[in-house]
Amino acid sequence: MPDLSVASLVLVIVVAAFTAAAAIWDIRERRIPNKLTLPVFFAGWIYQAVFHGWSGLGDGGLGFLVGFGVLFALWMVGGGGGGDVKLMGALSVWIGFQLTLLVMIISTFLVLAVTVGVVLWSVLSRGVKGSQKKYLATGKPVAKGKPRPRETVAEKQGRRVMAYAVPVAVSTWLVMIWKLPTLP
Repeated sequence: MPDLSVASLVLVIVVAAFTAAAAIWDIRERRIPNKLTLPVFFAGWIYQAVFHGWSGLGDGGLGFLVGFGVLFALWMVGGGGGGDVKLMGALSVWIGFQLTLLVMIISTFLVLAVTVGVVLWSVLSRGVKGSQKKYLATGKPVAKGKPRPRETVAEKQGRRVMAYAVPVAVSTWLVMIWKLPTLP
């Protein structure tokens, strides 16, 4: 194991604890609360200022723009939860631009792999129609000519394949292990 600077040690401990807590919370409650994400978000700015100065604040800001910005756009079109947006926003301030990109790329592949597996399993065990009813918002039958009712929050959460904080946590740990020797 490489010798870690104080800054790297703080980064690894906080990021590992934060992502683990977020993943557990998301699995259990199907949400990530502000009382977890907001303190970590603000602490990330302090971390960057204390250990890396202006360049760290800039890197954290770029990371935030990417991590928060991409997920915020997805949230706006109904493609994710608000807690997921805040999770990536807080995490991105800590890990900066490059590591945020890596985490997002790896977590996207993890989400795709698990989703394909879950949907394939569903098709094999429930059939195509049963899978459509379970996972598609438009999968519920309605009488011909009648408008489709709006999906409730409970129905939307029932379609959720996985807690997004889990692939974020796994990809973050993989990136941190991979980049451990080069962490600032």
